[in-house]
Amino acid sequence: MSLKVCVFGAGAVGGHLATRLALGGADVSVVARGANLAAIQARGLVTKALDGLHHVHPRAAANPAELGPQDAVLVTVKAPAMTSVAEQIAPLLGPETSVAFVMNGIPWWYCDGAGGALAGQQLPALDPGGSIRRHVGVARTLGGVVHSASTVVEPGVVHAMNSINKLILGEPDGRPSPRAERLAEPLRRGGMETIVTQDIRQELWAKLAGGLSNAPTCILSRQDIASTFANPSIRAAALRLLEEALAIAQGLGVAVPLDPVARIDQLTRFHHKPSILQDLELGRPMEVEAMLLAPLRLARLAGVPTPMLDLTVALATAAAEAAGLYRA
Repeated sequence: MSLKVCVFGAGAVGGHLATRLALGGADVSVVARGANLAAIQARGLVTKALDGLHHVHPRAAANPAELGPQDAVLVTVKAPAMTSVAEQIAPLLGPETSVAFVMNGIPWWYCDGAGGALAGQQLPALDPGGSIRRHVGVARTLGGVVHSASTVVEPGVVHAMNSINKLILGEPDGRPSPRAERLAEPLRRGGMETIVTQDIRQELWAKLAGGLSNAPTCILSRQDIASTFANPSIRAAALRLLEEALAIAQGLGVAVPLDPVARIDQLTRFHHKPSILQDLELGRPMEVEAMLLAPLRLARLAGVPTPMLDLTVALATAAAEAAGLYRA
């Protein structure tokens, strides 16, 4: 029997993952809204990637109750929408349904099972009122990190033309995960490299460190990463931002095997606007808390100084507030 999977949030990343799941033989549905929902219902979901043009026809609805209980749910909405997800997700959850949160930045569950300085801590700004913890819970939760520079170019059409398309799944407490392996199987068959790890926090920080080097700088420059890093002074500042991010991870007991100089060199060739800058340009709520502020809250818990991040994050946050797209 095909694995029954719902992708909650069929935007750029969600649309790409839904396509790969369908290509891999899963029974796929998506929760979407507005013009994107109408397009998927009318014409299906199209993803253009380096391995071809893929056209699939998942079931699509705005109301999860129309889709019913699933074997697994992939939550791919952005952090500001998480409260609404918590309020709507119940019809998708059966007794054994796992929920993989494939999102940017620090996830709401980060402190659960982390130990050390984070034992007993929570990050309430990432889960206002504890709604995600109450409606989903840590027991169902899988962590997810995606590397896929995807863009919705029109309703129902996703471009994912980056050479790296990879999803990493793992349990918050680091145990082996048969349920993550089961979810990974159709993704792999559908052409998405999918890895199941026993150290999801290392993968989170490997991605987040790069994001902390380019998200605030690109917000301030209003340009893509390559154009922003073409300025030698900004590139030097980005290297310091990356080094401070890795220091936070180290302070939390997470060793990230990443060469900062090589990573900045790689990003310098990346002609892509970070998703948080795309949100600013499109007037959508920005993931300031999860991507920029939560890492600094963790730095304070770990006693790690981050002077360059403090400055650039404060400036980027001010830009988001001035645009009316973030409020503390």
